Amino acid sequence: MVMAERRVALVTGSATGIGRSAAWRFAELGYDVVVNYSKSREDAEQTADGVRSRGAGVLVIRADAGKDVEVRSLVESAASAFGGLDVLVNNAATTHFIPHTDLDSVTDAVWDDILQLNVKGTFYSCRAAMPLLQHRNGSIVNVASVAGIAGSGSSIPYAASKGAVITLTKSLARAFAPQVRVNAVAPGPVLTRWLADHQDMVDQAVSLTPLKRAATPDDIAEAIVYLADRATLTTGQILVVDGGRTM
Repeated sequence: MVMAERRVALVTGSATGIGRSAAWRFAELGYDVVVNYSKSREDAEQTADGVRSRGAGVLVIRADAGKDVEVRSLVESAASAFGGLDVLVNNAATTHFIPHTDLDSVTDAVWDDILQLNVKGTFYSCRAAMPLLQHRNGSIVNVASVAGIAGSGSSIPYAASKGAVITLTKSLARAFAPQVRVNAVAPGPVLTRWLADHQDMVDQAVSLTPLKRAATPDDIAEAIVYLADRATLTTGQILVVDGGRTM
């Protein structure tokens, strides 16, 4: 068992990318971390090794964040292992790369796949974790996207899903203040596996970005940690981290 006074962060989709960077930053700040993955146990264990090397406790749990029963089990396991929860980061997400003009490719299956994880999954995690977060005056950070603000991004359903995450963030912030703060970070293009085969999208975005570079996972992790741990008078806000493209 971990000492009860240690803070605890649960990061969904933390096997790689933004989630991994966030898990490591929370560990550096003295949080014990729940690492969640859906497919790659090996990647998740690498994240966990990084948490341990930073002196923090870690629990690795496989769960599909788009399935309510698995999310509830994930949160229960975190509470059982660490005694509570201080921060929830909803990072797990999916997309389909479909040109916005190709409406016929946006099938019901595409809509269902994206909305189930990105929107309903975010809600499931917030619902399951809320009692624990209320008990500790905790916080939630949802990973949205500038796609949800500008209507851009990998596909129309993805942009719509992230717009819904932004609205969900504001609704929860109103409903559960002052006990729980709820904010979101909205990245532009991030150099992760998602965009590894879509360098053209990255290059186009960077060409329109004042700071002339795409984000790294560490850039977004810093924003997540700021909202979760430091911005104690901030709730219901969307922090855009895109190098100034959408100013």
